[in-house]
Amino acid sequence: MATAVEIKAHAPGEQRWPKRKEPELYHDLMSPAEVLAIRAEVRAFAEKVVAPRARAIGDAEESVEHFPWDVFHAMGEAGLFRIPFPAEVGGRGLKHPAAATAVVIEELSYYSSSVGAIYDVHCILAGHALVQGSPDLQSRYLAPLLAGTKVGAFATTEPDASTDLSVNSMVTDAVKVEGGYRVSGQKRFITNAPVAGFVVLLCRDGTSMTELVIDLDQAGVKVGKPDRKIGNNGQLTADIYFDDVFVPDANLLGERGKGLRVALQTLTYGRIGIAAAGTGLAQSLFDQCVERLENRKAFGKVLGQFQHWQFRMAERATGIENARNLYLKAALRKDSGIAFPEPEAGMAKYYATEMAGEFAREAVQIFGGYGFLRELSHDGSHAHVSEIYRDVKIAEIYEGTNEIQKWIVARQIFGKDITG
Repeated sequence: MATAVEIKAHAPGEQRWPKRKEPELYHDLMSPAEVLAIRAEVRAFAEKVVAPRARAIGDAEESVEHFPWDVFHAMGEAGLFRIPFPAEVGGRGLKHPAAATAVVIEELSYYSSSVGAIYDVHCILAGHALVQGSPDLQSRYLAPLLAGTKVGAFATTEPDASTDLSVNSMVTDAVKVEGGYRVSGQKRFITNAPVAGFVVLLCRDGTSMTELVIDLDQAGVKVGKPDRKIGNNGQLTADIYFDDVFVPDANLLGERGKGLRVALQTLTYGRIGIAAAGTGLAQSLFDQCVERLENRKAFGKVLGQFQHWQFRMAERATGIENARNLYLKAALRKDSGIAFPEPEAGMAKYYATEMAGEFAREAVQIFGGYGFLRELSHDGSHAHVSEIYRDVKIAEIYEGTNEIQKWIVARQIFGKDITG
């Protein structure tokens, strides 16, 4: 296992990072001073720790051995896992934790979509759910999560239950027994599962749902091998199998039968994080494309002199502006005490990730053949836009597909009587 001080660049050719254009284009009139300070802090951290490792994380084979332990432990030592949480549970006690957390994810995702996703699940999903738990659960699970000594996972998805989290579609059962529950079933696509110490688990409990916290090293629990995905290689996902696992009453999170509300509230927060990740990926694409258009020549002119690309980049700059404003607005509404900040969370998630996905395809076109390569054998060079092209698609799918987000917005427009 690598330590936090062993931050090494990828061997075949060091990744170059272009000048950031965001300070010249984006005038942040929404973020409170403490959120601006967090952005500056995390940007400096990401430049020092994540940037040198980003290429290796993106290229690595999906395995426990290749999980970016060095970056994870460095985030723990730097106190980044404490940013989202109140002081009474060991967090930083910020007045605007959701907004601060979102900018953390944008800054991490700028260099590595995988690192941003690891942080999102560890803090927003597993961590935020645990804040709603008992002091005992917080002591046993949240405290090591904040310190970065245990990795957290959060499980709702099953082979036949993801978008539809209804009792009828779920197969993971929690049967009440004396002193606790007996859990059997299977969860799928669970981020961090291969390296996590515990999972926050949504189970079917009769005609309702219950949230439990389960240690992944206990009898009856089996974690599958990491899935092989088309992108986000550093974000490990796997199935988790439960075979008559005994979970004590003390590991009940919230009230019995009220687990779905805990899960949905947590996932709504997660959508703000995914919107921020999409914004970070789009900003990274933008900066790389601007540099390319300023330097690559065709027909005796640099590409940026062609009006087509001037107009396209003006459109992309406007899209990034809108995406950042949307996720910040959703986060600030959450910080004001609104548990489900809709329609902004749904708007932010689908808009930012859809925009980033469309931009990634165009960025590969801007880089031409270089954008289609994982590595140029001539000199070991690498265009980061190709990695984002592989990574960005999942952002339109997980933590609520973009179609679901549009439905949520439509429900705000028409009401449940019409939309269902």
